[in-house]
Amino acid sequence: MTLLLDGEQVRGKHLKVTANLRIESDDLSGQTSGTDSAHKGFKPKTLAVSLLIAFVDSGDLRSLMRLAEATGTGGQRKTYRVVNDTASGFGIRQVEFSEGITAREDDTLNAWRIQFTLSEKLSNPERVEGRRAAKAVTQQSAPGQSVGSASSDGSAAEGEELTGFEATLKRLDNYLGGAE
Repeated sequence: MTLLLDGEQVRGKHLKVTANLRIESDDLSGQTSGTDSAHKGFKPKTLAVSLLIAFVDSGDLRSLMRLAEATGTGGQRKTYRVVNDTASGFGIRQVEFSEGITAREDDTLNAWRIQFTLSEKLSNPERVEGRRAAKAVTQQSAPGQSVGSASSDGSAAEGEELTGFEATLKRLDNYLGGAE
């Protein structure tokens, strides 16, 4: 089994890759024994990787750490093209390091037991969601006249007719205010 990140092989012995797809849902049964649940979407797939690197091959550990600490433009974590049979089976093409890396000395061997997680980037559900048309916002209105229809000098907005009572009040207001 091999694991390549942007064409660079992750070196080590006993390489194991475990793929995981999290499906989020909420229980809708409340206090009953119902089985209804609300689908909240597919979360990014992850690859949990474990391997063994001998102490004499410390350069392999350094190159793995260099890959994990690499950043792209803007200081974000670097996204890698992944080549691995398990990743291919799960449809994972691009990944980034997530949740850290652990290196533990083995009890019997002169080696480190390495574990890290790669998280999918730009997944198919994410692309589909990005292409999906946004729902149109509907304008809500209440019966009656809108609040913003009068201008700052108290006159009615352009093209809007006043009722007889409003017209009388406007003439009175103009007379008392000194306007023509």
